[in-house]
Amino acid sequence: MRITVIGAGNSGLAMAAHLSIEGHEVTLWNRSKENIQDLLDNPVIRCSGVINGEAFITLVTDNLRIALANPEVIFVTTPAFSHADLAAQFAIYLTKPTTIILNPGRTFGALEFQYNFHKKNPFVNPIIAETQTILYTCRKINQNEVEIYALKQDVLVSTISGDDNEVLVQALPTGLRDKFIPAGSMIETSIGNVGMIMHCAPILLNTGWVESENDDFNYYRTGISKTIAHYIEKMDNERIAVAKALGHPIESAMEWMKRTYDLEGDTLYAVIQNNAAYATISAPRSLNHRYITEDIPTGLVPLEAVGKELGLEMKAISLIIDLASALMEIDFRKEGRNLHELIEKNGISAKMILN
Repeated sequence: MRITVIGAGNSGLAMAAHLSIEGHEVTLWNRSKENIQDLLDNPVIRCSGVINGEAFITLVTDNLRIALANPEVIFVTTPAFSHADLAAQFAIYLTKPTTIILNPGRTFGALEFQYNFHKKNPFVNPIIAETQTILYTCRKINQNEVEIYALKQDVLVSTISGDDNEVLVQALPTGLRDKFIPAGSMIETSIGNVGMIMHCAPILLNTGWVESENDDFNYYRTGISKTIAHYIEKMDNERIAVAKALGHPIESAMEWMKRTYDLEGDTLYAVIQNNAAYATISAPRSLNHRYITEDIPTGLVPLEAVGKELGLEMKAISLIIDLASALMEIDFRKEGRNLHELIEKNGISAKMILN
């Protein structure tokens, strides 16, 4: 299958390597040429961990027109804050319908992508889908080397309507079909987005340690203490309440982690401590990291907006948005995804989503 992977970060490098090793024809695009120079010189990714081997990449490029010339499926692995700009660029170069999957979409990513694509190009109608989370637990070691700690199980995926999710999964490339499962609706991938729950509070509540020039620590096992894990559960309960009010119940973060990584544990804290895939993941060294710059504006902000529209209290989530905005001196609510603009300008009434 002809596959284009957009973004050569952690998950992009992992996905390109995995799909190449599975025998697919892979094109890897990255916006910044300097970050893929080693692969331009020698298009081979060294992959270690649960997937081992050297992956030959058919084409590595920073030219989006070339990357979008003739793919059967496109996997977007860049941070969600880049989706709107990418959609506008895709609209210029994509000349025929194909399948675009955001990995992940965060909260209502597929809606945002469709709106910005069709604003520039109303004639081509790609299938736009989003995943609940990134498939890979991984770290990019350098430009041409990635370590994959784990492949998550049963990652939910959905189109905007959700009507053709079964067909979507069956059309995925081999090597991925048994990893993704069709969601019941986009609510399950958007509100089911666990990254915003697991990422934002721990990094903010460890700011002093994160910014220390002399210390390094394990993000999950050390950075999420019992108290922080309990606060995450409060945020998670608000997320679950939103999904329930929308008529699409979702699993808790603890249930998701147990299912995804095949773990045991009676509390979220215990499950995190039992997760071998988290054993060597170091914390970010700055608040200017996607755990804040992506997960707040494209995750928590639209989630809070939906909850408040439904008349729900969103105290725990609102506090984290307020703290991030204060520390970073950025109005994340202003900069984040506007719920009603995305819904109404996609030809979907707010009532359809919020009832």
